[in-house]
Amino acid sequence: MHARAQTPERRHGPKTVLTLLLALCTLLCLSGCLGGCSALPIINPDLARNAAAPVQLAGARGPLSAPQSKAILQRLHDTSPDTGIFERHLALEEAIVGSPLTVGNEVLLLKDGPATYSAMFAAIAAARDHINLETYILEDDEIGQRFAQALIARQHDGVQVNLIHDSAGSIDTPAAFFTQLTQAGVAVLEFNPINPLLARKEWELNRRDHRKLLIVDGSTAFLGGINISSVYSGGSFGKTGKARADGALAWRDTDLQLRGPVVAEFQKLFLATWENQKGKPLAAKNYFPPPQRAGRQVVRAIGSSPEESFSLIYATLLSAIGSAETSVHLTNAYFVPDPQLLAALVAAAQRGVDVRLILPSRTDSWLVFHAGHAYYEQLLRGGVKIHERRGVILHSKTALIDGVWATVGSTNLDWRSFLHNQELNAVVLGTEFAAQLQAMFAADLARSDAITLENWAKRPVTMRLQELFARAWAYWL
Repeated sequence: MHARAQTPERRHGPKTVLTLLLALCTLLCLSGCLGGCSALPIINPDLARNAAAPVQLAGARGPLSAPQSKAILQRLHDTSPDTGIFERHLALEEAIVGSPLTVGNEVLLLKDGPATYSAMFAAIAAARDHINLETYILEDDEIGQRFAQALIARQHDGVQVNLIHDSAGSIDTPAAFFTQLTQAGVAVLEFNPINPLLARKEWELNRRDHRKLLIVDGSTAFLGGINISSVYSGGSFGKTGKARADGALAWRDTDLQLRGPVVAEFQKLFLATWENQKGKPLAAKNYFPPPQRAGRQVVRAIGSSPEESFSLIYATLLSAIGSAETSVHLTNAYFVPDPQLLAALVAAAQRGVDVRLILPSRTDSWLVFHAGHAYYEQLLRGGVKIHERRGVILHSKTALIDGVWATVGSTNLDWRSFLHNQELNAVVLGTEFAAQLQAMFAADLARSDAITLENWAKRPVTMRLQELFARAWAYWL
């Protein structure tokens, strides 16, 4: 087995003083020749434009009428009296993204790997037509082998399994792991092969598929931040969760299980990636069964790709933050904000919004960790409250705005997610789901340490040097 202890997503680790000094020398040498790269690009469209068309919702039977859509949005507004985000943000979100807001969905919030894997294995066992799985990392470890055997078993029973895995993310997984799948009939597609000889289109070493998506029978979808790896085998909430057997830090992450009309939108994104990567024609299956109403949640699927002119998820989040009136609560694993995100967070705080960030205190990425620290002082001076989650490796990516606009997915708040990765998020509207996400945020907050400006100003010079070096590479992290 090849378990990648503590490093499933990032692989950076200069830890010695000598390495740091050499790195700083490199930075000084590069400062002259890379001067033209110091001005980072604007990666967001003009959010000041007005979206004139009214927001239209879709349900199990197709698009709703304008009065029906208006009535549902009014209900959401009436149960959320402290915000005007629906009036100011949703039309712009629709204009940016293009995918519909769908009604009649069920959304289950899944905390950490054990709960997520249990729900996934149950869905896989119940599959009758097809399973579509897209993941950044698929390890050849205990969890990876459990998934492999479950998928092979369903394939043997006539359920078509289609798998997309990222080449860079799964670089340590031996070819034999995927060979056992293909020999069983599973259709396997390697996203953007690192080996240029295997490239099916232009070779882009830095382009990655960071999405985590499982779709079963076109009716149930899972998405979030959880890869397929044994590092997620333990819970992260102390007495309420199971610790990892090897004694390593637990990974704190979040996923969603969804049923209802929105699943078709995620299915479209999976199939588009398969086609874009020139995968072999898929077996004819019922990928789009007639949608069924499954619950009361209003959900939008958002996928981002570096082939687009800007990140749809990022633009949507910026717009939501800009519309916030009461609260912006973000939990994120890899935080290296660009100038626009920094400005949006500070502007929200200065107009009286409670802006709180829960970020890692421990990480698997030395560079990203310290690059994020380089922005703490600016944020703290601007009124943003920063907390670091202790005792775990924080890998969750969630946002909650004004207690009514929520998103969970694979997108980090860093340049890699904004520019170089394919990402996937779900936006859920309304207080019902938001209350669950807020409770989870509060539980993480209770297990976090507040970072104050006074204490941060006392950090040692070695940390400042690490921040200086790491920040210079923010675009490429």
